[in-house]
Parts: sequence; structure tokens; C-alpha cells
Amino acid sequence: MTNAPGILISAPSSGTGKTTVMLGLLRALAEDGLTVQPFKSGPDYIDPAFHRAAAHRPSFNIDSWAMHEGLIGGISEQSQGADIIVAEGSMGLFDGVATRGESGFGSSAETALMMGWPVVLVIDVGGQAQSAAATALGFKAYNPDLPFAGVILNRCASPRHERLARLGMDKAGINVLGVLPRRGDLALPERHLGLIQAVEHPDLEAAIQGYATFLRDHVDLEAIKAAAKAGAARTGTQPKPPAQRIALAQDAAFSFTYPHVLSGWRAAGAEILPFSPLADEAPAKDADLVWLPGGYPELHAGTLAAASTYLAGLREHAATKPVHGECGGYMALGEVLIDKEGTRHQMAGLLGLVTSYEKRKFHLGYRQAALKAPMPGFETGARLRGHEFHYSTILEEPDAPLAEVGDADGNPVPETGSVKGNTTGTFFHLIAEASA
Repeated sequence: MTNAPGILISAPSSGTGKTTVMLGLLRALAEDGLTVQPFKSGPDYIDPAFHRAAAHRPSFNIDSWAMHEGLIGGISEQSQGADIIVAEGSMGLFDGVATRGESGFGSSAETALMMGWPVVLVIDVGGQAQSAAATALGFKAYNPDLPFAGVILNRCASPRHERLARLGMDKAGINVLGVLPRRGDLALPERHLGLIQAVEHPDLEAAIQGYATFLRDHVDLEAIKAAAKAGAARTGTQPKPPAQRIALAQDAAFSFTYPHVLSGWRAAGAEILPFSPLADEAPAKDADLVWLPGGYPELHAGTLAAASTYLAGLREHAATKPVHGECGGYMALGEVLIDKEGTRHQMAGLLGLVTSYEKRKFHLGYRQAALKAPMPGFETGARLRGHEFHYSTILEEPDAPLAEVGDADGNPVPETGSVKGNTTGTFFHLIAEASA
């Protein structure tokens, strides 16, 4: 397979505006008649939905800590037929974890090196001018092997500010691919887990179109296209489905599933049967497995507690066949969910789990798990890699632990997941099975 040329949009840190640049670039290139393949470096299940809306093509995660090279190869094959690849980094360009995982430490720089994509660094020049060049030069020199395409200067205050910033970049030998004026109306809405979901944006299409126009006016798209390079062709495998007919909860309360997982299931011939708990829909009676992804059940707890058709169907299924929940789905399978006002909502009761969004604590990071009992698709002893990202706190977790769970460095974490009868759940989102 011949790879399309690609670039990776990154930044010195979070909050520099790289997502705005990413979405505008995806749409502007698509408007130019190119088939654009988006990717996301690192563990993020919100951004790919925005990428898909902008590029009209599914976006996939590439994660060097969680994914072995075979899986990365299988995911990279999703770019077949694309004219250009645009990937978005996570956090700062070189940010990762301290302990090596499956293929690396999880940084965006590793993804760029692995895939052969030159880096476009988005730099917030607010509060500085020529000094921004020192930042750019440091990032370019930190790893001389990393292909570096240039910079986009964001939040520039005036023509004079731009002139001074460009002078610094010229002196440092840094290619300036665009300069974006400061604008306060381009930020995407956020909530406690970062961006709101793409499906919840009040006018996402207008927002993306605005980003594309903004990028077209201030970024050299031809230079971006010319900077894109193709890495070595890769092939590999995708995740295997845990069942043939999978009833998948999909709505505003349950939407956080990594795209490569569902793509792998479908590629292997599994049937995905969507249903909406918020619409009080029961899972398909002939499903082999019910899977509740993560999402925001804490924002919809009252609706879920009153969804009698959904709850009855879920409990009927669990009496004879497997049910699995991830993060928000795990919470919904429990006994009680306490919302931010302190109100207790009765959940499915398939597990004894009691969680509270009133008592909030930030849980974030990679997770590695060794299963102490089977879960759908995996036998006892299987080693999994995933990602945890939530604010809810466990008050009671009385059921048998599903796994021994540790962070990226192997330090144990208390969120072990649970198993009771045919029901399993974890607070981490599954990314991949470990290679060994």
C-alpha cells in the first residue's frame, strides 16, 4: 500500500489553539478537492468526532504507549485512498509518560517520527514577539531526527507584532507557514472533560466553516501541502470483536469509544446494533453482547434512572448474556450514581458500584490491566492497555475485582473494575490488548 503524504499539527503545550488550526485545515483542504485523512496522536476520544465532521472521513487514534506496532500498522491502513494526512497531537509535542509502553512513551513526537510526518508547531505568540523564535528553535533542535515543517503563529495582536515575530523566526531559520490574528470567538465550548462532544455543539458546521475561512485567509495552504511527506508503508491488524452481534449504547450519555475499536469490530464482520438509553430504548433482544461506552451519564442520571424500557431490557439481557461498561457505562451499570447536586439516582443495579460526581476528583492517565476474570473478548490473564479520564469518585465497589490495574509506570490504582455474574465494567477505556 502506498502511503499518502502527511503532517502532524502540534504545539509547545495545550491551549495554544491547535484544535482550531486542525479543524480549519481539515475543512480547507477538503474544500480544495483533496481527500483528507485525519488522525489523533494519543488517547483522546472527543477530538476524532470533530475531525470527522471537518474532513467528512473517520479519524483514528495512534498511540505509541498503548498500541503495539501491528495495531498501529492496521490503523495506518485507514488512510488508503487519501490524498493527504493531517494528524493532531496531544498536549505538548514531546509530552509523554516516564515508562515505555508497547511502542514508545506516548508522545506526539514519537508518532511523527514513526509515521514520517513533518511537524507543524502552533505557537501562541501572545505576550512575546522575537522570543517566540527561541521556543520554535528549541523544539526544532530538541530531536534533530524529527522532521520539522515550520510554525503557525497564533493570537498575533497587530501587524507590528507579526513583523517582529517574523523577524525572530527569520533569524532562527524557522519557516513561518501562517500567522493567525487574535480572535476571541474561535474557541470551542468546553466542560469538565475538555471539549463538549461534537454532537452537542449548537452549530458545529458553521463553526468549522468559520475556522476554514480563517485558516485560508491567514495560512499558506500550498506550503502546508508541500511540507507533507509520506512515511514507509505499514500494514497490520485491528482489534477483534468480542461478539458477533453487539448492542452498543450510543447517545449523549454514552459516546466515548475509540474509533479503531469499532472499525476493527466491523472489519471482522461483527454487527453493531446501536440503541439509546436516553431515548429509553432497550438493547436488541438478539444481541450477543451489550456494551455501554463512556460518556456523561452524570449529566443525564435522572433520565437514565427513569428509562424503564432500557433498564428492563438491560437486566433481561444480563440474566443470560454478557454486559460490559466502560467508565460512564460502568457507572450506569452500578447501583447508584450521585450527581453534582448530591441527588442519588438508581442505576441498573447489575453491579453494586456507587459513584459520586458530587465528590469530584480528577482521574487521568494510561492504565494497564491484568484480568482476574474473563470480560467480553478476553480471557482471564489477558493484559490490556487503556486510558482513564473522569472526575467521579467511587464510594462503594463491593463486587469481585475484574483486574489488577496500574498506571503507566505500573503503580497500582484502586479502580480495579468489577465482575458480577454476566456483567463486567472498568473505569478505563479499552485501547488495545498488550502484545505480550
